[in-house]
Amino acid sequence: MSKTEEVSSRFSTTMNKPSVFEKIVPALLVITVGLAFMVGVLWQKVENIGTTGTSNVAGTQQAPAPVQIDIAQIKDLFNKDLIYFGDPDSDLIFVEASDPSCPYCHIAAGLNPSLNSQVGTQFTLVSDGGSYVAPVLEMKKLVDQGKAAFVWIYTNGHGNGELSTKALYCAHEKGKFWEAHDLLMTSEGYAIINDVVKNDVANAPKLVDFLKTANVPDLLSCLQSGKYDDRIASDSSIAASLGISGTPGFYVNENNFAGAYSFTDMQPLVDEILK
Repeated sequence: MSKTEEVSSRFSTTMNKPSVFEKIVPALLVITVGLAFMVGVLWQKVENIGTTGTSNVAGTQQAPAPVQIDIAQIKDLFNKDLIYFGDPDSDLIFVEASDPSCPYCHIAAGLNPSLNSQVGTQFTLVSDGGSYVAPVLEMKKLVDQGKAAFVWIYTNGHGNGELSTKALYCAHEKGKFWEAHDLLMTSEGYAIINDVVKNDVANAPKLVDFLKTANVPDLLSCLQSGKYDDRIASDSSIAASLGISGTPGFYVNENNFAGAYSFTDMQPLVDEILK
């Protein structure tokens, strides 16, 4: 073989051998497809949790309220048939529109930490090493200190919370709202509401059994009487009049916080009002 033929043969052999890059491309494609699938699955889980009537800005925020609310309208809530606490003449008034079956309402309540952590690191509670401060807990503290008033309004955010809301009306009638509320907003409460009781009055005994430590007198008869059936629609109408279209929806005086905001986002405004 001539020198020229030998070089040509070697060049041809080299060209026919696959490069390292060509060898790893198929593997990279497989890995990329796998990662895309895993991201898609995780995203779907978050989407399923987030079907609560809220739009997705950091997973929580609604669209801006379509109506302009003033402090007179907020104060007028105390003249309506609603659940409220504190002095209506307080300088600081909190409003929460909520649904006990709504996951982001549980997040804002701060009593279901596993759900907070599951949804995203931005919702991990300070007590679990995160930065999220549950607003409902902080609002209640200020009400208990006599520094604020609080209004609670039902509006549909997840579809399973009507019967448990009626239990809250019944509990409030007996001075036991927070006792019942705090049980319903736990992980166990979330499961009972969404997986067991839902809105079926036939399941009222199961709900009453779950709430037994709240010691609400005559809770079963209250739920079965239908006495608060009309309050569901009434509360929802009032929430809509405030421009609330999802849950949770908050007002600090006339200032709208549409979604499961951390209390740290509200704190500067609260401090300004209380100074």
